[in-house]
Amino acid sequence: MTGAPAPALLPDGHDGLLCDLDGVVYAGAGALPGAVETLEALRRRGVPVGFVTNNASRSSQQVAEHLASLGLTVQADHVFGSAEAGVDLLEETLREQGGEGPARVLVVGSAHLRAVVAGRGHTLVDSAADQPDAVVQGFDPSLGWQDLAQAAYAVEAGALWVATNLDLSIPRAEGVAPGNGALVEAVVHATGRRPIAAGKPEPRLFRTAAAALGLQRPLVVGDRLDTDIRGGNAAGFGTLLVLTGIDTRDSAAQAPTADRPTRIAEDLRALLPEHA
Repeated sequence: MTGAPAPALLPDGHDGLLCDLDGVVYAGAGALPGAVETLEALRRRGVPVGFVTNNASRSSQQVAEHLASLGLTVQADHVFGSAEAGVDLLEETLREQGGEGPARVLVVGSAHLRAVVAGRGHTLVDSAADQPDAVVQGFDPSLGWQDLAQAAYAVEAGALWVATNLDLSIPRAEGVAPGNGALVEAVVHATGRRPIAAGKPEPRLFRTAAAALGLQRPLVVGDRLDTDIRGGNAAGFGTLLVLTGIDTRDSAAQAPTADRPTRIAEDLRALLPEHA
């Protein structure tokens, strides 16, 4: 557990950061301007930083290694992803429905998501013909029509459906690309059903990260109003919208109260007193 720094190190007495990744720290594989320098400066000044991401395609260790390749000093246990949160939600819902023991699960997502499901003792199945008890859907750039079709067949047959997150888009170096939510919508249109979802904007991921890092008043930093800011607000934390990803000052001004950030900044450099 990381000790809290002096409140003056962050605006409004916040004792640490819970920072989104895509569109905040990097876009695609490359770092955004000023992001690495700012986060490293904050780390040297004693500010605890956790990274909270809806991307379920990579493990915490893989994300930490990517961040290290950009020049950041990051431990894997400071990275909190939606894959684990999705499996937590799966198991909670199965218990509420009276399920006992491991389930048969069709994973529509990455090898990492499959590993998390299998690591909890559940049985992985390959298709709807295997009559899964549940479908867990998360982002993976290699997903295709056949994967979505199998998910739709299983959901239509009555399987519990859990989405790790519902981001409709994802910032990449080349521009904005479809996110997991867009792929989820394809299955929604095929089945007329909607999944339960675990990642942002649900507050659980932020609260889990804050508790793990020993933070009482973290500042949530993100580029999306509908996930980062809404989720940080729902968790009861301060929120900062940075304009390096999806949303803008105009969209923030037009957003409902639940999606309005405490602060807006051009990028992460605004967190440093000399740039505030």
